[in-house]
Amino acid sequence: MRDKIKSTFWVVPAACVLASILLAAGLIRLDQILGADAGVVVFYPGPPEGARSLLSSIVGAMISFTGLVFSITIVVLQLTSGQFSPRSLRIFLRDRTVKFALGIFIATFVYAMVVQRAVLGTTSQDPFVPRIAVSAAFVFVLASVGLFIGYLARISNMIRVATIITEIGIESRATLRRRFGSAPDHGVAPELASRDPTPPQPVSGTVLAAAAGVLVSVNEARLVQSAAAAGCALELAVRIGDFVPANAVLCIVRQVHPREQDDMAAKAGRLDEEVRAHIALDSERTSEQDLAFTLRQLVDIAERALSPAVNDPTTACQCLDVLHDILRRLASRPLPDGRWSDAGGAVRLVVPQYSYADYLDLAVGEIWHYGADAAQVPARMASMLADLAAAALPGYQGDIRRWSDLIHSP
Repeated sequence: MRDKIKSTFWVVPAACVLASILLAAGLIRLDQILGADAGVVVFYPGPPEGARSLLSSIVGAMISFTGLVFSITIVVLQLTSGQFSPRSLRIFLRDRTVKFALGIFIATFVYAMVVQRAVLGTTSQDPFVPRIAVSAAFVFVLASVGLFIGYLARISNMIRVATIITEIGIESRATLRRRFGSAPDHGVAPELASRDPTPPQPVSGTVLAAAAGVLVSVNEARLVQSAAAAGCALELAVRIGDFVPANAVLCIVRQVHPREQDDMAAKAGRLDEEVRAHIALDSERTSEQDLAFTLRQLVDIAERALSPAVNDPTTACQCLDVLHDILRRLASRPLPDGRWSDAGGAVRLVVPQYSYADYLDLAVGEIWHYGADAAQVPARMASMLADLAAAALPGYQGDIRRWSDLIHSP
């Protein structure tokens, strides 16, 4: 949910518009309470007709201003999607500067309209000019001009490939810290990760996906609680980032102990609902819990750079620099085996995990396939693998050596 809100474009502009309406109403009321002779320093001390004309000009200018900003944003999104990767659009959709710029521009437009309605001209029985509110419109316009300059600077920087690669790297490291930052209780050494210390329990049922989608996040703690309450163990059928068709097996329910079979049968319906509630499916992958997705974005940019139409191996090497950093961070720690236990030590949840070999194959395989003939790419890969071999745990050495031998083979 947090990642979805961050990637939603309308939340910040909508909040700015709502705040502008409340601010306009509050300042108008303040003007009514203080009156014209309150002694407050204002930017506009003029008559009602001038206030209406000023606010009308602000309304017209800001709507044109906002249209220009929207046009620039759409063009930048098209360029990014075509030149780099469609999956990198999320960087722009999550950017706070872009969101706040659009939000302030629209909020200034709405604010001026609301204040304009409160101005009563000389033809009215009781003329009224909300001078504080009109003066605040000046401040909004000045803030909009300053923010527009910052918006242009931000946009011009964001369309640089180095910036996009850096932003993906920051996102990758944030995901890595969330998922593997501290050694969890269910983490095991890599040389033991393939061993299951307990035999699998008999299957007593399955939970089907209610709709098609990509598995983007799993609430492990809640699933452990649900499994413990139902007296069973849950095993996800897919990894985070995998696509699940509608009515396909999403989760396997395993019986922990024969005496719990009756309880499981009675709670089966409720368990299905709880499992679906704690497993999020979406139309596309996200970086909230999916480190492989961030690597995929870098690989996509590198592949496009290595295509005959672009032929830019330097960009591919920039992607390899960030991939190198992520793989090195992974190489120095044991990865979790995906088993989650309850308070009593019973395994209640098994989530399929990426191994170090999976991450390494994803980061190296496709770039090597398309860039083997480029002079820079094999040299950069050889340097990366040599450094990974020096930093990696013993259980990862075989996978690194496999790729190193392939790159150095004639």
